[in-house]
Amino acid sequence: MDNWLSRTEMLIGKENLDKLANSTVAVFGCGGVGSYVAEGIVRAGIGNIVLIDNDVVDITNINRQLIADTTTINMPKVEVEKERLLKINPNLNIQIYKEFYNSTNSNLLNNNYTYIVDAIDTVSSKISLIEEAFNRNIKIISSMGTGNKLDPTKFEVTDIYKTSVCPLAKVMRKELKKRNIPHLKVVYSKEEPIATNTRTPASISFVPSVAGLIIAGEVIKDIINTN
Repeated sequence: MDNWLSRTEMLIGKENLDKLANSTVAVFGCGGVGSYVAEGIVRAGIGNIVLIDNDVVDITNINRQLIADTTTINMPKVEVEKERLLKINPNLNIQIYKEFYNSTNSNLLNNNYTYIVDAIDTVSSKISLIEEAFNRNIKIISSMGTGNKLDPTKFEVTDIYKTSVCPLAKVMRKELKKRNIPHLKVVYSKEEPIATNTRTPASISFVPSVAGLIIAGEVIKDIINTN
C-alpha cells in the first residue's frame, strides 16, 4: 500500500498528496451521484471522509449506483459504501451517519470539514445544507438534477446564478436568492429533461456517474489549489 498513489503523485506532487490526506470531505447523499463522488475522492487520496445517508440499497438502484448490486439490496448505503472504500484504502478515516439530513440535525456538520458535497435529492434539505455551510464558511459544491437525462456531455460546472434549463437549478436559484446566498458552485446539465409521464425520475448508468466524478474532480482541484 506504500505506493498505491504513486501515479497520482506523479501528477500532483507529494505536497498535494499530503494536503489531500489531511483533508476531510463530507458527502451528503450516497446515491447515483454521491457514490461516485465518494469513490472518486478516496481513490485520489482524500484521507478523511464522512458519509451521510438514511437510505438502503434498492433493486432499482442497480442501474446507476456504484454501491448497488444483487448482494447489497436492503443494506444501508453508508455501510456498503464504508466497506467498499476501506477495501480501496484500509487506512482511510471514515465516519458514517445513517441519517436523513434536514434543518433539525445541522449537528451533522462539523467546522473541521474541508469540503462538503451536496448530493441530496430533497430541495428543502439541499437548501438547509447549503445555508448552513455558507454560515460556517465551509466550501460546498452542489449537484443539480441528473434524472431524465441521457447526454452526460451536457454537464457544466458554474455558479448557481449562471444556470439555465435545469428545473431543480431554477428552484434553487429562487430559494437561495431569498436567503441572500450570493454564490454556489454547482454541477448541472444543460440538457432538456426527457418527458416520461411519471413522477419518479428516470435514470441511466452513465449520467449521474459522470456528474459524481466531475464533482470529485472539482473537490480535489479546489483542495490542492488552496494555499
